[in-house]
Amino acid sequence: MLGLVPSLPPQPQRSPFSGHMVVCGDDALARRLAVELRYVYGERVALVLPPGRDARRPELPLAGRGLGSLLGRVSSAMNRNGGNGARRGGVDPDDTDSQSGASRLGDDTNAGVDAVRILEAAEPSDEAFEEAGVETATALALVYDDDERNIRAALTARRMNPRIRLVIRLYNRKLGQHLETLLDQAAAVTAPGLDRAALDASTTVLSDADTAAPALAATVLTGSSKVIQAEGLLLRAAERTPPGGGQIADPGLCTLALLSSTTHDPAGAEGSDSSGDEGPRLLPDERQVAAATGRGTVVLEAISQAGPSGPTPRMGGRGAPLSQVFSRRLRWSALGVGLAVLGLAVASTLTTGDSPVHAAYLTLLDLFAMGDPAIGDPTARQIIQLLSGVAGLMLLPLLVAGVLEAFGSMRTASSLRRPPRGLSGHVVLLGLGKIGTRVLVRLRELGVPVVCVEDDPDARGIPVARRLHVPVVIGDVTQEGVLEAAKIQRARALLALTSIDTTNLEATLYARSVKQDLRVALRLYDDEFATAVYRTLRTAHPHAVTRSRSVSHLAAPSFAVAMMGRQILGAIPVERKVMLFAAITVAGHPQLEGRTVEEAFRAGAWRVLALDANPPGSRRPDLSFPDPASTDQPSGLLWDLHPGYVLRAEDRVVIAATRRGLAELLRRSRSGAPRR
Repeated sequence: MLGLVPSLPPQPQRSPFSGHMVVCGDDALARRLAVELRYVYGERVALVLPPGRDARRPELPLAGRGLGSLLGRVSSAMNRNGGNGARRGGVDPDDTDSQSGASRLGDDTNAGVDAVRILEAAEPSDEAFEEAGVETATALALVYDDDERNIRAALTARRMNPRIRLVIRLYNRKLGQHLETLLDQAAAVTAPGLDRAALDASTTVLSDADTAAPALAATVLTGSSKVIQAEGLLLRAAERTPPGGGQIADPGLCTLALLSSTTHDPAGAEGSDSSGDEGPRLLPDERQVAAATGRGTVVLEAISQAGPSGPTPRMGGRGAPLSQVFSRRLRWSALGVGLAVLGLAVASTLTTGDSPVHAAYLTLLDLFAMGDPAIGDPTARQIIQLLSGVAGLMLLPLLVAGVLEAFGSMRTASSLRRPPRGLSGHVVLLGLGKIGTRVLVRLRELGVPVVCVEDDPDARGIPVARRLHVPVVIGDVTQEGVLEAAKIQRARALLALTSIDTTNLEATLYARSVKQDLRVALRLYDDEFATAVYRTLRTAHPHAVTRSRSVSHLAAPSFAVAMMGRQILGAIPVERKVMLFAAITVAGHPQLEGRTVEEAFRAGAWRVLALDANPPGSRRPDLSFPDPASTDQPSGLLWDLHPGYVLRAEDRVVIAATRRGLAELLRRSRSGAPRR
């Protein structure tokens, strides 16, 4: 008699290739990162996504167009441009924000490259990693929105492949620092026979919120100043408008970008593909700058050593001053009683002839009803005693009120503050999630007054706002009266950073109806939707500043560079494009080594900005510099380089680069090294 054989679970399939990169995530950052690695850096990529549509994150599939349309748009651009040698298809990844809008999955057979391999897995398990080929991959990015899931997946991946390079997305910065050390130590424990010097098992922990927060905060600041402060380095760039028609704006130290000539044209787009030749140009040469009269520019203003960061300023001041503990009416009442007691003491001194100390002592005894009756004393003394008793009666309710207000202040110290009545010139921040919280901290570091609006009392940023003494309005921003409670009519700018595009748009439209010249920056995912919104708002309010930003677009280049084994210092948005700043060693880069600073400059790709003057043996990997007051150490950073200076192999330079330009530098450097 034959028994029934139970069916076995399906076995995971092996990855069809090795030496590739794997991206695991559940939101827009994973999709953008996969496109960045495939079409900018030319790497083979396996993308692991959760199956189906995530209803909790409506911005993921957006009108039914998911990763397929994102890849399809890039692939279409590659086929349109027709191959461009080292650029692997000729696509300009700096052209658009999200590069979405087509309706098919990328088919790169004509372009000569393979499409991104897409896998579906509910969890980053051993089976999912085996199917994605983690055991033979060179790098793995874990960019789930949940920190705990990323940590579990990182431990699993390190056990399966001790040599793999890990790039992990974590919101908790302190935990990330410990996790980097732990995972690198785990590599040595898992494979003790490996050479630690040759082991390519680096671990990098990044936060998309930290990467995007400086750029988002800069959009609401007057003057459009863009500051990058990272690893001991401070770079400041600013947008400048030409002084008049047919003139060129002040170039500063150097011109980093030319702004779109359609900036003030309602029919144009903010640096998108439809702008064509009139769109923004990154890292132009002198000829392009001279020919672009009447266009705005982004110029480099300063490069210096970043000073120590001071304590975060708080809107309520430091500690708990009397103005926060006691009301103004109570303080004036206490001052009145004090002046009355002082007057009685002076009167007692003048009428009785006692010393000031003895007269004050008798007045206090009468005030607290502790003195003997002034029977048989002069009339003046008796009158003073009676008045002191009246003052004592006034003091009793004053003391009670003071105690009650002090207890009330202690009880409400942990509660949220309301916007003060006379507040003006502040920034209204909508949304206190991961991104909003980081932007709030950044704005407070810059000393900008902020009022937050959040509909969830248990949101992540509520404790941060309470600690910083930032006023918070709890309520749905789409409801009438909520923005008015945040004093939107007297605000300088609005930052709409919720995770829902329609909520950000609705809040922006209502705020503009209240104050037409309000500066607005809103977070939008869909690029076509953002372009349509930008055109409409610019047409309706031509004299007001409107900006739209995508967090994943700002953060993806940092994660992509980390996957290549490097780190960037920061990124600044130039309309819909992104400019990167990085510190690299000249050795291994034939585009730089042996060339002068002028010869090394490639328009539209990269530009050398500064030179680390420290000897190679004394350089620190974090690019920090010694104390300027020290005389026995090198001065650190040289930014005023002569165009004829020849770059040597041992030099380390700070460069500004486009995404494509930095990818070419890293790709050529990596191709020259043997693949492990």
